Amino acid sequence: MRRLNLFILLLGLLFAGCNAQQRVLYLQDVESGAEIEIPESYQIRIRPLDQLTIVINSKDPELAFPFNSASSYSGLTKGVNPSISTASLQVFTVDNNGYITLPIIGEVKCDGLTRNELQKVIENKIKESNYFEDPQVNVRFATLQISVLGEVTRPGRFDIKSDKITILDALALAGDMTIYGNRENVAVIREVDGKNIVTKLDIRSSEIFSSPCFYLQQNDIVLVSPNKYRAASSEINQNRSFWISLASTGISFATLLMTIVTVAKK
Repeated sequence: MRRLNLFILLLGLLFAGCNAQQRVLYLQDVESGAEIEIPESYQIRIRPLDQLTIVINSKDPELAFPFNSASSYSGLTKGVNPSISTASLQVFTVDNNGYITLPIIGEVKCDGLTRNELQKVIENKIKESNYFEDPQVNVRFATLQISVLGEVTRPGRFDIKSDKITILDALALAGDMTIYGNRENVAVIREVDGKNIVTKLDIRSSEIFSSPCFYLQQNDIVLVSPNKYRAASSEINQNRSFWISLASTGISFATLLMTIVTVAKK
């Protein structure tokens, strides 16, 4: 009978361990060597209020110099011998209509374009206007951030070095989920046309690769909710604090009452 009880105990521990593993493992339905299709090559697209740095180069630096700084253009007209390396790096903010205004070139529509696409648009404008024949345009995001909140090791707002980042990259930036993170209910909050759209992801499943939120966009918020064990633990701690506070109040009241009674007897 003792051996049977020991066997049942070990079996129970085994099942408990398996269940715990299923709660925390990523991509549980993916076998080693499996090939998974992911969305086509992705780049973050420019949106209103994004901030961009744009540098225009040419084999002849004097030709490109005025396109990089409006203030430098006035210096160029006064006979200053400029160098493109001395041009100040400007930050252009995309307006609410999706345009930026560049020196010499003027307004350029960039809403919905990738960096590479915007580079081509600016190069074509320079060529079509016969400013010079060999423009080389470099566009970068000046600010590109996402937020990761909830049950992760280091919640916060993160600057992104690349304009291609996945939900798994974001979790890695935040130090991964804690053991209490709910891996089947990770929310991505994204602003689309002035509305916040919430998409739920199950990190345990390979279906995340086909989600529109597998690749993140600028200003996305990743929210990792606590699992039921964290919620239960939090409730227990709150109840424990309540009862400790209640007991402390009761003891204080009883002590005060005993003091009053003692003084009254004297």
